[in-house]
Amino acid sequence: MSLVVRAVDVGYRQTKFVTGIAGASIRCASFPSVAYPSKRDQTKLAAIERRQTVSVPIGGLFYEVGPDVALAADAFRASQMHDRFTDTPEYLALLRGALRMMNVPVIDLLVVGLPVALLTLRKASLEKAMTGIHDVGGGKRVEVKKAMVMAQPQGALVYYATATNRLAGMKDQPSLVVDPGGRTFDWLVSRGMRLVQKKSHSLNRGVSDVLRAVASEISMEIGTRYMDVDAIDEALRLERPLILHQRPYDLVRLQRVVDKLAEQAVSSMMQWIDDPYSLRHIVLTGGGAWLFKRAVKAAFPKQKIQVLRDPMYANVRGFQIAGMNFAQTQATVDHLPNAKQVGVKS
Repeated sequence: MSLVVRAVDVGYRQTKFVTGIAGASIRCASFPSVAYPSKRDQTKLAAIERRQTVSVPIGGLFYEVGPDVALAADAFRASQMHDRFTDTPEYLALLRGALRMMNVPVIDLLVVGLPVALLTLRKASLEKAMTGIHDVGGGKRVEVKKAMVMAQPQGALVYYATATNRLAGMKDQPSLVVDPGGRTFDWLVSRGMRLVQKKSHSLNRGVSDVLRAVASEISMEIGTRYMDVDAIDEALRLERPLILHQRPYDLVRLQRVVDKLAEQAVSSMMQWIDDPYSLRHIVLTGGGAWLFKRAVKAAFPKQKIQVLRDPMYANVRGFQIAGMNFAQTQATVDHLPNAKQVGVKS
């Protein structure tokens, strides 16, 4: 029986997870990283009000998560934009919500990610928290036998190397992965698939910073507080105007604000990279790739920037590939005869 491997990438804005594997195709899904707590299970409503969410019990409360979580919203949107995010019940609710939507009762290896700057600090504790039996709500439980934590951009590196058939050819070659996420702007320098820790880092200059800055500019211009960052996100991504007071509001006038914040993040990254000319592969990934693309290209004018297809899912697909490779290696090792069986003296 083959081992069951699954991957989840709980980001600050979106939770991405693997739903299945068919040959070389890794199917993924996502939902907003928002969890609304309640004293009772809000998903048990009249049929006319049902929404595509699940309710996860944690610490005496039920946390509603899923694609339709916006329908559970009140006037206050709780977000966990801080370094201890993985310690919160909201993080656990998002993770368990993803596990429930996978419809797999036992997972032999679960792969999750962390921002580069938090990898050393939180890897061991997160792996411990992910391992065991999870109550995912609805009378269901999911057992995770083993967990593995990777740096989030490392997933994109594995996915890029595999998707382009360069895994063997990239051995010892220097690469850079740039991963603008919801809260953090991460970058990873590697030799082959190995992380160069002292040149890799993350800082708090992600998509949310850009969206809040744009919202602030809009608020000052229209004379009232405007905080619909999701609408700004969609308008910028689709290159279409916002609708304010039933009229179109062109965000082109604020493009310089967006570009400046992206430039600041990339400039900070360049201080860590003392030999940019030697990079053989420069990969741009993450849900905010489209916002930072111009700044990254400006920083490396003589090199090609590889922008991954479906960049939001690149990390989690890479987690899945790395997990399957690890599981295959472990299965091979576990089935090898031990030293006494082959006559080796111990």
